[in-house]
Amino acid sequence: MKLIATLAVPLFAVALFPGLGCETASAQGRHPAYLHALSDLRAARAHLQVHNGGDLGHEEKEAVRAINDAIAEIKKASIDDGKDLNDHPPVDTGLDHTGRLRRAKQLLERAHQDISEEEENDFAQGLQQRALGHIDCAIRKVDEAIKIVDSRS
Repeated sequence: MKLIATLAVPLFAVALFPGLGCETASAQGRHPAYLHALSDLRAARAHLQVHNGGDLGHEEKEAVRAINDAIAEIKKASIDDGKDLNDHPPVDTGLDHTGRLRRAKQLLERAHQDISEEEENDFAQGLQQRALGHIDCAIRKVDEAIKIVDSRS
């Protein structure tokens, strides 16, 4: 009798909540490009946030804000790898300011390409378009920052 009770409770819970904890896994299976885009967005943000002995420029701050907004849109679509929003991948410290900006732009362009794939889910389409808009804004701000840094050289 105890064995039946011991097995019945977990089986009952599984029967009641079959999808509990599986949304992230199923989203990852349906949208691997979105997960890659999240990684690229985080890496781009990390390259922008490395200080050159001073504060971030206005353009860099705006690009970081746009990247955070894009990450949030992807997360709203339940395409979440469970990492903290403030997770920062390592940055190539051998790059100068312009090099980091150019690397951030490459990562942003890759993220844009990753999430540009056709989306069948109507709800996710709106989130996808907003995320793409945020990424485009970040790319424009990084381009502006590159021009400013290049003009100082």
